[in-house]
Amino acid sequence: MCGRFALSSEVNGLPAPLRERLDGEHRRHYAPRDLIRPGEPLLALRRDEGHTEASLMLWGLIPSWSKDPSTGPRPFNARAETVAEKASFSGAWRHRRCLIPATSFFEKGHRIVRDDGEPIWIAGLWERWLGADGSEVDTCTVLTTEANALIRPLHDRMPVLIPAGLEEAWMAPSDGAELRALEPLLSGWAPDGWQARPLTPSRASAEAAVQGSLF
Repeated sequence: MCGRFALSSEVNGLPAPLRERLDGEHRRHYAPRDLIRPGEPLLALRRDEGHTEASLMLWGLIPSWSKDPSTGPRPFNARAETVAEKASFSGAWRHRRCLIPATSFFEKGHRIVRDDGEPIWIAGLWERWLGADGSEVDTCTVLTTEANALIRPLHDRMPVLIPAGLEEAWMAPSDGAELRALEPLLSGWAPDGWQARPLTPSRASAEAAVQGSLF
């Protein structure tokens, strides 16, 4: 499960594929965030209309076919094992995969972070909801997979992570063999080079994971 994460990097510490695509407005308004929760805006890298771009999206996916975004579930996690089958996610899985930068994520009173402190890419899906009045809302969800040995004592799920260098391959719209070639990325990541650092009781309470079902 991934219901809390942090992006505490300064602009110059963001992953290069994202940093290089931040326009002036994004740079002016960017600030490190030590707690990002569902329902809040987050920064992501995506492909839209053939171009790779930095974008702000709300965390909690609204399907494009939803008639009213104010009603119904807005899942912030999607199970990688069934994402191709679920109506809410199947279209985004084929054509709208994104990358969400993070420096750590939280689970059961622990901060999960790389030993070297470098930022990571969390795998996501995104959708664009269009209202009858012409309004647009871009939203996203985080892909999860079975927990590895580091995370398993805390939770049976963890976010899917995409290695640096595979950004364009992950985001490119695909079907058939190209899509199947991405499936090994969904099977989890090794815990080597990672830490689960206990939080102080007050911090653990503030960053406690959201309860809810995983899709």
